[in-house]
Amino acid sequence: MRDVLEQLVGWWRAGRTVGVGTVVATFDSAPRPPGAAMLVGPEGEAVGSVSGGCVEGAVYELAEQVVASGRPELERYGVSDDQAFAVGLTCGGTLDVFVEPVSRETFPELESVSADIEAGRPVAVATVVAHPDPVWVGRRLVVRPESSGTPRSGTLGSDRADDAVADDARGLLASGRTETLEYGEDGQRRGEGMRVFVSSYAPKPRMIVFGAIDFAAAVARIGSFLGYHVVVCDARPVFATEQRFPEADEVVVDWPHRYLNGEVEGGRIDGRTVICVLTHDPKFDVPVLEVALRLPEVGYVGAMGSRRTHDDRMKRLREAGLADSELARLASPIGLDLGARTPEETAVSIAAEIIGLHWGGQGKRLSELQTPIHHHEGR
Repeated sequence: MRDVLEQLVGWWRAGRTVGVGTVVATFDSAPRPPGAAMLVGPEGEAVGSVSGGCVEGAVYELAEQVVASGRPELERYGVSDDQAFAVGLTCGGTLDVFVEPVSRETFPELESVSADIEAGRPVAVATVVAHPDPVWVGRRLVVRPESSGTPRSGTLGSDRADDAVADDARGLLASGRTETLEYGEDGQRRGEGMRVFVSSYAPKPRMIVFGAIDFAAAVARIGSFLGYHVVVCDARPVFATEQRFPEADEVVVDWPHRYLNGEVEGGRIDGRTVICVLTHDPKFDVPVLEVALRLPEVGYVGAMGSRRTHDDRMKRLREAGLADSELARLASPIGLDLGARTPEETAVSIAAEIIGLHWGGQGKRLSELQTPIHHHEGR
């Protein structure tokens, strides 16, 4: 939804009704993840994508019907359907798309949700996408952290359902996950019949790059491309400048271990955080790796250096008291074996390793494998 939000809010402010198709569940090799969205504007404009081109035509037609009728619909597209090839989903996957009319009347909270997303404030939107009573379908609950001024707004249909979904939505929001949840008709946790799609808009995950070198500039560039909030940190002010790292969101002059400790104490490090140590200088990288590898939750810790540098670094970290289980979390030498030479090629190998570890990929050529192309997180 992020990639079409600006256009959607513009039409919403103008008082227009927009047909919105959102992927709420995927199976097998579906080309786009839950949360991917497509808009059909008031003049027939198509914005965004739910399948990379496979079923856009069918979703477009359904969106026009939904806007005309005012009734949301949940549609499944996939090879199990008789019409699969008619709508073009030839990739072998299956996806559920929820299509709804969005306007000031149907989604009055949209502007406040958009403001939260733009400001980097965590917010989740829970939408009923299936229910035995069609009156419930399309109802929404906006959920924010308990500490916010407005922890939740809207309703799904009952206090019981609102309470159950709000609790679960905050759990998804904390981990930055978007999912469809199943409940009983009135929000019973052990029931079935009501499906609620929870779209989480957490702040961007962070990539912290230690070492203001030419490789860091390339890593910052690809990190920004992948959607990370990128920080470059180095203790040397002559190298750590915004002019040298225009792709970074922040450039910090500080000792790496001191900066990382401050981020930990400030609660800004979580399981999605990626840490790349590119200094390959023991006076910088050993102290910061001591901090990073002892963190209970962090998405990735990688360190650059030759095999000799790696062996010396491991020796120093063991002498500092790190256990084998902590050292096993270190990706060193950093990156995948792509034969990379240039800073840009090396950045691609680092990004490939991060992506592979996140999704459980093997880093092998797809042409040599018979396994599914798309992986579920951590598998």
